[in-house]
Amino acid sequence: MEKRDEELIRSLMDRDGELRDHYLEHERYEQELALLNAKPHLSAEEEVERKRLQKLKLAGKDRIMEILHRHRGDEAQH
Repeated sequence: MEKRDEELIRSLMDRDGELRDHYLEHERYEQELALLNAKPHLSAEEEVERKRLQKLKLAGKDRIMEILHRHRGDEAQH
């Protein structure tokens, strides 16, 4: 995510529980992926898990971006 998006997320986390939940989940997936990616070789099960986490992380990021878009629209109207 861009630095601007990160800053907006941090400013909204206290007010938007949905955004906070998706962002924290996204961060957890990122940490789990980093652990798997640090391994020199992955088992077949680990490779499946890595792909699953990547899909979940991407879906979460899409949802985060939708929420940010909604907030930016709200700000433009005020």
